Amino acid sequence: MDATRPVVVRISGRVTPADVPRLCEELGARLTGITATEVICDAGGLTHANLAAVSAVARLQLTARRLGCRIRLRNAGPELLALLDLVGLGEALARACRPDPP
Repeated sequence: MDATRPVVVRISGRVTPADVPRLCEELGARLTGITATEVICDAGGLTHANLAAVSAVARLQLTARRLGCRIRLRNAGPELLALLDLVGLGEALARACRPDPP
């Protein structure tokens, strides 16, 4: 994979707590052995913002950072952004997961 192209991980549907480890494992597998420096976390397909989705975003951010990548949050709806703020992760993730400009 070209180092200039980001790896895209999509969060879609209704995320459950059981989905979070799988999403992180998939991201880890996709980043293993490549020289990517950026991950795009696309939340546009999320149908229901809940705490499992918040956990997924936070854990994906940690997985990406542990593997030397920065992460961007793309297409996050207002409900997900509000939940991130509500649990105190909005500002921290805003710094680490810089959203793409509109």
